[in-house]
Amino acid sequence: MKKIAWVTDSTAYLDEELKNHPDVYQVPMTIVLDDQEYLDGKDLTAEQLYEKLKSVKSPPKTSQPPAGVFMELYEKLEKDYDVVFAVLISSKLSGTVASSVQAAQSVNIPVITFDSKVLTYPLTSQLKKGIALAEQGASLEEIQEKLEIIRDSNETYVMIGSLEQLHRSGRMSGVQFYLGSMLSIKPIISIEDGSLNTKEKVRSDKKAREKIFDYLKSSHEKYGVKEVYILYGLHKEVADEWQSQLEAKFSDIHFVSCPIGAVIGVHAGEHTIGISWNNAVI
Repeated sequence: MKKIAWVTDSTAYLDEELKNHPDVYQVPMTIVLDDQEYLDGKDLTAEQLYEKLKSVKSPPKTSQPPAGVFMELYEKLEKDYDVVFAVLISSKLSGTVASSVQAAQSVNIPVITFDSKVLTYPLTSQLKKGIALAEQGASLEEIQEKLEIIRDSNETYVMIGSLEQLHRSGRMSGVQFYLGSMLSIKPIISIEDGSLNTKEKVRSDKKAREKIFDYLKSSHEKYGVKEVYILYGLHKEVADEWQSQLEAKFSDIHFVSCPIGAVIGVHAGEHTIGISWNNAVI
């Protein structure tokens, strides 16, 4: 049985289980605030980021880990592992997958770079499933095939916390920002095939929340959803409120609440909140 090193990026939320896992490695993204670079999770926490965003003069930026960082890690892993399995943020949202693929061409250890087509805890759920499948004795090919099934069944819907930050970070045009601000529009953002899309536009947080709950109801009736991830920016009390409401509506679903992290927070804002789930159960 091959010894696998599991690699992910810092948009993935690592709970205590993954933080303490001896075979899990996380590569940090970079956040740039007023020309000052910070390594996500090492130099800057999400709480510190949101505080700094209140006073930045230039638009904040994020960047993927360069290929050299992946190469350095993979070269170290050659000594103790037979293969690297990298589960990374959607290639349509970041160049992180490309950096890993490039690094893999220059090292001796085999590297599987898996495009999760998601981010934050939905990405974490794929990583956890891959580890569990490996522990059950699944081959690398089986792990990859099953993760693709899970990945392609994912649904994610989010209320963006700050249209201004989305605009300043380059993820929304000036016209969209102006119209959204003037009309108090609350866009519901979905992730479809790895890309961000505007699923719907509503006029209040309450209506957006109701729409998102309706999306879950529809999928639950069709697929029997087992677990749902509540994704939030800075305000856990809002996530807790959502969880209470969701548990009252869906008593047979297990809910997990987790922060979106600093890198996603740069673009989405501290008041961002949403839910995600996988329709396929493996």
